Amino acid sequence: MSGFFHKLFLLLLFLLVIATFIFLLQKGLSYYQTSMEERYFHPLNESLKPSGFWGHGLGIIGSFLMIFGMLMYISRKRIKAMSRWGSLKNWLEIHIFLCTLGPLLILFHTSFKFGGIVAVSFWSMVAVWISGILGRFIYIQIPRTIEGRELSLNEVRELKTDMDEILKNNYNLSSETTEVILSAINLQTNVSGKKPSGNYFLRYLDDFRTVHVVKKILHNHNLYKSERNQIIDLVKKDLSLNRKIERLLTMQKLFNYWHVAHMPFAIIMIIIMIIHVAVAITFGYKWIF
Repeated sequence: MSGFFHKLFLLLLFLLVIATFIFLLQKGLSYYQTSMEERYFHPLNESLKPSGFWGHGLGIIGSFLMIFGMLMYISRKRIKAMSRWGSLKNWLEIHIFLCTLGPLLILFHTSFKFGGIVAVSFWSMVAVWISGILGRFIYIQIPRTIEGRELSLNEVRELKTDMDEILKNNYNLSSETTEVILSAINLQTNVSGKKPSGNYFLRYLDDFRTVHVVKKILHNHNLYKSERNQIIDLVKKDLSLNRKIERLLTMQKLFNYWHVAHMPFAIIMIIIMIIHVAVAITFGYKWIF
């Protein structure tokens, strides 16, 4: 999948979640704003209450989406026969989509009112979702292959291009100009693989200033706009790799800690969900079957 279609695909998934939220909210807003004591007399109570047609259905579908999303992604990671079934990154994105849409449906299944042991499952679900967003941020900080395999520190270092040779040979820049650009790029970098010092936000500002400096340098040279843009892209890629190398060891440790926090909440959520479903079936609650 090309970069454009991949971004379009992600945008469609995002819009689907937003559209689902807006549709369900406008459908039952008056009901959800009604107090528990008065909901029994609301005209939408029979369909939107947790055991109603819409409410019950949202709970079933939401639970299925979450469980399917988890099993799908875990299977892709653990089963060797599935290792060639597309990029692990794409599977992760589908996993995030299903495990975002699923909790959203379950939120409306509860009609925004929950208590007892179900509340433990709900807040565990919220913790899983929030930690999943955090985990996604950590995940994208760790350089990986197209297949999704995590790169080692040496492999990341090998991705760095020889900027000196490229600038001199491909764009016919003078040695002086090349040195100025390389000095600007390497001024704030630390590619030793050690834990970086300083504030991450300030270091991103340093990168922004570096790109601005390089643009000013190139503006004074007789280059086509397309060539200047290519050099700027190379500089941005080099800076990005420098930061990823700096963060690599830290992010790898954080990702290991994240697994320790993410999985227990998911297990608690599933166990209580199973108990909740078993109790509902025992007391005769049925949907369309």
